[in-house]
Amino acid sequence: MELFTRLFGDLLAFVYHCFDRIVIYGYLSGLSRPEQVVHFFRQVVGVPVVSKEVLSQRTADYQAWVEAFARNHRLAIEWAEKGVRKEDHVVPWQRRMARKRAYGVYYIFKSMGQGPTFRVSVPKYPTKDPHHRILAPQRSRFTHYYFYIRDETLGPMVMRVASFFPFQTTYYLNGHSFIEQELNRARIDFRKTDNAFLAVADVAALQAAADKLSPAIIRKRLDYWTLILGPKFSAKERQQLNLSRFYAIAQIEYCRNFIFKRNFPIHKLFERGCEFGLWRLTADKIAEIFGTRLNRTMHGKLATVIDRIEHGHHVFRAYFKHAFLKQYEKFATFLRNELVSNNLADFHLKKGLVKIHDPRVIRLLEILLHGGSQVGGWTAKQIHHAVLTTFQLSDRTYGLNQLRYDLRKLKAHGLLQRDGSCYAYRLTPKGVHVALLFLFFHKRPCGPLANSRFHHCPDTHPQAGQQPRSRLPSRRQSHSTDRRSPRRLTFPRQLLNSFCRRFSELESRELGLINAQTRALMVQLDEGK
Repeated sequence: MELFTRLFGDLLAFVYHCFDRIVIYGYLSGLSRPEQVVHFFRQVVGVPVVSKEVLSQRTADYQAWVEAFARNHRLAIEWAEKGVRKEDHVVPWQRRMARKRAYGVYYIFKSMGQGPTFRVSVPKYPTKDPHHRILAPQRSRFTHYYFYIRDETLGPMVMRVASFFPFQTTYYLNGHSFIEQELNRARIDFRKTDNAFLAVADVAALQAAADKLSPAIIRKRLDYWTLILGPKFSAKERQQLNLSRFYAIAQIEYCRNFIFKRNFPIHKLFERGCEFGLWRLTADKIAEIFGTRLNRTMHGKLATVIDRIEHGHHVFRAYFKHAFLKQYEKFATFLRNELVSNNLADFHLKKGLVKIHDPRVIRLLEILLHGGSQVGGWTAKQIHHAVLTTFQLSDRTYGLNQLRYDLRKLKAHGLLQRDGSCYAYRLTPKGVHVALLFLFFHKRPCGPLANSRFHHCPDTHPQAGQQPRSRLPSRRQSHSTDRRSPRRLTFPRQLLNSFCRRFSELESRELGLINAQTRALMVQLDEGK
């Protein structure tokens, strides 16, 4: 993209990059598994039998609350009609809220959809406990509520709440709406159409507002609206059980936007870009852009296509597994390059990544290193006992489940190996190297050295005024089973920058040919004036 900006800089009004569409799932961490649900109703609520009627009563209570909420706030609540786009239907109510400069819920939709829930069944054979019931997770079709909200920080957003236990939530955000709120708060003039800024008085302020969006801001607003609109729990239930939600990214889009001064060059450039993409962006180059090697075991889509969304509106897409890069033009002067990720596992982010400098991982490596020569290795219980006695910890501070989680992460990164016959662990040669670097030279002086054991090609060209940072991805401090975190919201930005660098390298190999074609294109554009 730097090459593109350098070649056509005199035709551009300004350039900015930001998050576009963001879809986030919200899970109740204390009610995600069947055994947690049984514990909740038996030990916390005091219901001896967890039956279908007990779960249905929770659904009925929440549905009654939503109806009362809509009635008390004089909100429209109705079923979504088939073939009618929800976002287009609620536009009049959204504009009314904007004119009043009011914030809150302005519309509620009801819709049938698939979602996770639990199935309750009676055991086939009698058991010692007459109240025993079998709970199994399943996906079924039931009512979902769509709350259309105008938030004072994130702007227009949608919150979908499942009416069946365990009440999974989905949040639909847009980075351009957040930027709009920031510019309005700073009283900076701008012109925005749909999800694109076509003119702005201060470009630097626009980019600063885009960079301001952070996981902390998103989490704070999601927690607020979940508390207001989500299912209700009593103070006793919240005190005895962790009913906070953890969030996972389902879809995220990051875009780089080019706004031209006039509309005459944009269509020609887009056509030429599609030709270059279809003929030169082959499967091996797409794999190289995304940092992988093309092989026969690769699953998913790997292709370049041109789609026509509507009459006269084409979109160029380069697919990589479940993700894709797309380029399109709109509003006569607007050209957008966008990266869309629908599955973080495509970029090896589905599994929780070990945080090697975490104090509890440092303690674990020290124990394994000191006893690494033991014949047969260490069992999990032996390691757990050694950690507790050596560092004077309690079982509540560092439980056996936490240890097993850390062992799985170290094993996934090749630091541990396990003897399957006796389930004993020992450090691998790579694990010994990393443990020595962190323990004997301490984690801060040798952090970059140990990091090189995971990333063999570190970034040797940091930006001016910035300190080089470790590229080792972070992991959540808790031992939740969730593998995704809102803290990785910066990953698409890093991936887009990596794509730009790789694509520039590919272009530079044929720079002479590109420059010749560019000069010919500029001559055609001058003649078209």
